[in-house]
Amino acid sequence: MTVLSTIRDCLDALLHPSARYDALTGARHRAFMAPRLLGSLAAFAAFPIYLVLRGAPSAIEVTAFAWLIAPILLSWFLSRTGRYEGAHVLSSLALAGLIMAVAATTGGIESFAAIWLVVVPLEAALSASRRVAAFASLLALSCAGILILVSQFGWLTVEEPGAAARGVLMALGVASATLYAAGLAFGAESLARTSVALLLREEERYRLLARNMSDVISRHQRNGAVEFISPAAEAMLGMPVTQLLGHGLFDRVHVADRPAYLTALSDAARGDVCSVEFRLRREPAGSERGQIDFIWVEMRCRPLEQDRAHDVTGEAEVVTVMRDVTDRKLSEQALDQARSAAEAADAAKTRFLATMSHELRTPLNAIIGFSEMIAQEQTLMLGAAQRKEYAQLINDSGQHLLSVVNGILDMSKMESGNFEIASEPFAPRAALLHCCNLLALKARENGIDLITDAPQDLPVMTGDPRAFKQIVLNLVANAIKFTERGGQVTVTAAVSGAQLALRISDTGVGIAPDDLKRIGAPFFQAGKTYQRRHEGTGLGLSIVKSLIALHLGELTVQSRLGEGTTVTVKLPLVYTPPQVKPAESKVATLTPMLRQEPHDQLHEESHDQPALVKKSA
Repeated sequence: MTVLSTIRDCLDALLHPSARYDALTGARHRAFMAPRLLGSLAAFAAFPIYLVLRGAPSAIEVTAFAWLIAPILLSWFLSRTGRYEGAHVLSSLALAGLIMAVAATTGGIESFAAIWLVVVPLEAALSASRRVAAFASLLALSCAGILILVSQFGWLTVEEPGAAARGVLMALGVASATLYAAGLAFGAESLARTSVALLLREEERYRLLARNMSDVISRHQRNGAVEFISPAAEAMLGMPVTQLLGHGLFDRVHVADRPAYLTALSDAARGDVCSVEFRLRREPAGSERGQIDFIWVEMRCRPLEQDRAHDVTGEAEVVTVMRDVTDRKLSEQALDQARSAAEAADAAKTRFLATMSHELRTPLNAIIGFSEMIAQEQTLMLGAAQRKEYAQLINDSGQHLLSVVNGILDMSKMESGNFEIASEPFAPRAALLHCCNLLALKARENGIDLITDAPQDLPVMTGDPRAFKQIVLNLVANAIKFTERGGQVTVTAAVSGAQLALRISDTGVGIAPDDLKRIGAPFFQAGKTYQRRHEGTGLGLSIVKSLIALHLGELTVQSRLGEGTTVTVKLPLVYTPPQVKPAESKVATLTPMLRQEPHDQLHEESHDQPALVKKSA
């Protein structure tokens, strides 16, 4: 074992640098140099013994021993240049030359050395090169043809050996050629075994990488069918890898993402390197039957190498690397939501400033102006009627300011979760008629017909009567405010299951589709802020929505621009306060209940809180 190790170390020292870092190339170089160096050295060591026993050598023997220098030179050539194919070509030429020299002096094609021409292409087969094997085969055939020609035409003048000597030489030629061919066969087998071992080692290395990578590696046909997928898919999707082969992975892609998934594979099959993000259905451990859980996956696709770019069916193949990017997608969605919330807050601030600058400045200017005029009544010579009129205007302006401030405070309480519902039994019909009677005068002044339809048999309901009246007053007042003279406002009430359904419809201006998405936001008013035809803070529908949400009801607004608006309110006949923790009350009690209808149907509309509705402090 030590001798073999020493020989291997000596051969490794002779290897060209290009063969020292590739195990298969190094094995081929060693297989080329080892038999030639060892054979030549053994022959040279035995040459003195041969001379003692044989005596003076003949010309053929001198030629044969001289040829033993060629393997040493070929090994030196390969060690210095690393040209493996070139060394095999030179070896074929040297062997063919030796055979021709011996055969030319021992009978031509009938010589015992002619059988060695069979060994020339066999030796070249170890080069693993078709060009070298073809060259060696043509070289052996050419040498055989030359020997046949010169033998046929009698161009060789050689002494015919005796029958006994001829038989011995022929046996020697066949035996030596057989032994050399056997050596070549063992060399080929050794190289094949080395190649298989290296291949298995390489495959095991890739399997080890595939098993321990968190990313999923897969191989697909152009139609998306999976031919191979790494074991990491089991941890990612919670199911055996065998169920993902074929179209198993495609079946788990979200339906909406399947076109992008197949497009990416098709583009990669055509030679493009592309990336796509899609959702995959996952089966988490311990999940209930029917539970669906999707994760976001980023898949990078690239075609296989040119010599492996097609499978057995002739279709292009694609290799992919998939990575779970759910956390990143959630972070992006959180950032988008935070950005939208910041933009909404900025827009709300702008609307608030634009609205309050008008709603507060106008009554304050009136209060200051008329109070100064009353203070200077002696100078201005004001009469009692004028003082009374100015005092009434000051009172109206103060009431308007109180209404605006109360609306803002109520909205703030609702958003903070501190608005309390005082639930008690009350008659909804009486409350509804009372609110409509309060607004009947305003409707007549505006030339609008106010129609109330409330059945006598409306049952008693449990809730906050003050909040109920506030809802009705805000919605009916807004309907009157945004209805042109000669229009009509209809208020109806009916029982729908366990709910009271209120319906307030008008023939007013309606709302544009662009404003529909933002209806119900605090301080938002349909139309441009500086082109408003009616006063108001934009809190009307916001307060109504919050009050309805606190009662666990529903609000639906439908509208068409220029045709009118219909508001439907559904409140439970028996209000049961939700059992929530104080920390959760803000979110739970103020969940928006506004449902938007499709744009090809009616559109929602918001009306501002009327200035005449007074609130208790």
